Amino acid sequence: MYPGTHASRTPDKAAARLADTGEEISYAELDERSLRLAHALHDAGLRRGDVVALLSGNELACFEVYWAAMRSGLYITAVNHHLAAEEVAYIVNDSGARALVAAAAKGELAEAIAPLTPDVELRLAFGGEVAGYLSYADALTAASAEPLAEEPSGATMLYSSGTTGRPKGVRPPLPERQVHEPGEMVTQLAASMFGLGADTVYLSPAPIYHAAPLRWCGAIQGLGGTVVMTERFDAERTLAAIAEHQVTASQFVPTMFVRMLKLDESIRARYDVSSLRLAIHAAAPCPVEVKLKMIDWWGPVLVEYYGSTEGHGMTVIDSAQWLEKPGSVGKAAVGVLHICDDAGAEVPTEQVGTIYFERDLVPFTYHNDPDKTRDAQHPRHPTWTTVGDIGRLDQDGYLFLTDRKAFTIISGGVNIYPQEIENVLALHPAVTDVAVIGVPDEEMGEVVKAFVQPAPGAIPGPELEREIIDFVLGKIARFKAPRSVEFVDELPRTPTGKLVKRELAQRYLADTKP
Repeated sequence: MYPGTHASRTPDKAAARLADTGEEISYAELDERSLRLAHALHDAGLRRGDVVALLSGNELACFEVYWAAMRSGLYITAVNHHLAAEEVAYIVNDSGARALVAAAAKGELAEAIAPLTPDVELRLAFGGEVAGYLSYADALTAASAEPLAEEPSGATMLYSSGTTGRPKGVRPPLPERQVHEPGEMVTQLAASMFGLGADTVYLSPAPIYHAAPLRWCGAIQGLGGTVVMTERFDAERTLAAIAEHQVTASQFVPTMFVRMLKLDESIRARYDVSSLRLAIHAAAPCPVEVKLKMIDWWGPVLVEYYGSTEGHGMTVIDSAQWLEKPGSVGKAAVGVLHICDDAGAEVPTEQVGTIYFERDLVPFTYHNDPDKTRDAQHPRHPTWTTVGDIGRLDQDGYLFLTDRKAFTIISGGVNIYPQEIENVLALHPAVTDVAVIGVPDEEMGEVVKAFVQPAPGAIPGPELEREIIDFVLGKIARFKAPRSVEFVDELPRTPTGKLVKRELAQRYLADTKP
């Protein structure tokens, strides 16, 4: 489905709304504006399989660009606007984008990347003027509003967050169908597995350039629901938006839960969130204590899934199942799960190994990186693929995540998984944020080190360091406890909540160089 279907049935219904301002775009407006942009892109020479890049914060025009690509057989590459100009230019160039649409609010960055992206043939700016870019509004006004002769389905071509290296584009094959025909996987899952539909009011508090927010917002509009989008995540503002807009479904990452739970009880009680029927969460493992507190607060509306930008497989677990299997991310909903050792042999139940999903085809490639594509494939089964996560399956087929393979600490020959330690400390009253990495040690090879952003009022120093280490010692095995704690003003996280441990490790090594 696409906006035209709903524009003919419910033209005045809000397809999307900005929670911060109340600004809306109706289905009729979304259909016409995305159609006009599709014509403008076609008139500029873009054809099926070409790429249009998007550089913007959370603005309504993002959905016009998304649907213009979806109804033209184009790829849309939404770019993280928090990156430096050279990093943005790398993604635009690597994707092969022939068109770039930018928000005037990101005008300084858009201007900086212009000379660095010489192969872009069409540059459009919305919301104001940007030097070197044509007016988006003028381009739409000049474009035809007549129906396109054909509307082949497009796809997202998004880049991994780059937490362990340079971002890589995930370029799926384009669907062999017209855009108005049902079939997009996220839309199907949203309807069949999560029960979402035309009556859904979906809150999206995360950056729209990230895979899950972009795809899920598109799915809601494909089903005829209403997307409510915030400019950025704020714990109290999120609760206010749920209450004000009578949100029925939303999607979060565990960091967001932690920040909402750390609000004063009087603030949390101020907002009625009873309209919420579904709180989806993903992107990172959720500490057991955090999830228990959220279910106690919001009720059994939490549904967790495990997946990736690569879209190679998916597990799902609802609140009732999770309470029976605390810590699990569920059973396979897309693909067949396999847990394998470093040689590719499947390991027994309850043993930790690399997580592979088996599909009936090779589901993704990394654009311009055949080596990384091969590395993601099982050595003997090319239709089994991994993104480098490790975990275990229990006897009932439920998956438990351990960590990313790249983050595993090997201390004295023993594997230690930082996520377990981070989960212990997530709700410590003196901790706002925490990251755990392995640092070099002459005797042990690596030892565990915690980086902590102290909570307001907490006094960083030797006493708090001892308290934190003792707290961990009281919860898990001694060999897993941090040897030391370093207090920092802020941890390097992507706007979607993922820790950029590579940056933290590089910073530590630079600080300890003789």
